Amino acid sequence: MIYTVTFNPSLDYVVRVKRFVSGDINRAEEKRIYPGGKGINVALMLGNLGIPAKMLGFVAGFTGQEIERLCRVNGGDCDFIRLTEGNSRINVKISAASETAVNGMGPHLPASALDALTERLQRLQDGDTLVLAGSIPADIPVDIYEQILKGLSGRPIRTVVDATGDLLKKVLNYHPFLIKPNQAELGELFALELHRDEEVVLCARRLQAMGACNVLVSLGSKGALLLGEDKKVYRLSAAAGTLVNSVGSGDSMVAGFLAGYERYDGDLQKALQLGISAGSASAFRPWLAEKEDVMRLFSLQLNKERR
Repeated sequence: MIYTVTFNPSLDYVVRVKRFVSGDINRAEEKRIYPGGKGINVALMLGNLGIPAKMLGFVAGFTGQEIERLCRVNGGDCDFIRLTEGNSRINVKISAASETAVNGMGPHLPASALDALTERLQRLQDGDTLVLAGSIPADIPVDIYEQILKGLSGRPIRTVVDATGDLLKKVLNYHPFLIKPNQAELGELFALELHRDEEVVLCARRLQAMGACNVLVSLGSKGALLLGEDKKVYRLSAAAGTLVNSVGSGDSMVAGFLAGYERYDGDLQKALQLGISAGSASAFRPWLAEKEDVMRLFSLQLNKERR
């Protein structure tokens, strides 16, 4: 079973306008409301690909109820901890010539809520996968991901971490199965600007030397690069298409990689191909891609490989 943790879920209110003018009244041409959060996106995308996943995390108030309802409507298996005070945040995404976002503030997480999450995580079984994805609220320990992996250390549980900065660096001692920085985030870890694949590979090797098993680097419209647990470098281009919405694309890549790794018995090439296909398919849609979208692009990847 795959479990994902989202510490700070959101309702994502997405509006499209012809032209966004700061300081003026802008009228929306279209609006959509989605459940937001990297762990939620990963779990829902896995579900779309036919891989069971359970969502853990925290929800509060009327917005939290709506987040959970929307997750269930979209096929999600929810085991959220419901907080007694506050409201889950609302993030506003404005789509015009460019994308603008205003992310809200989430509720306070008391120590009792973190204890409840720890108790749930202790129920994980050998062979399960745990995905820790996204930023954390400001009022909880900055080493929370490290604490979680330390608590699971020594158990045969596969862990995935999609985070940035020290939040990511602190977990490497616990040998996560997969980490997924994007190109800019990878450079920031080492105070570098990365422009060429060779530079990306060198930094990925440094992260692998620090403990990561597989390092998947999202390169945006250029595709992705994987430094695998077999020490080999895998590099694939993104599928051709029109960008509609970049939110959730990286999370879809993580989900696709995990689905491919499971479905094709640890074949890293196919895992990356399905990851790229899922990420690209979601980028070409207003929200997360359906299975048919992903598998169409995956077939194109396989055909390209055979030539």
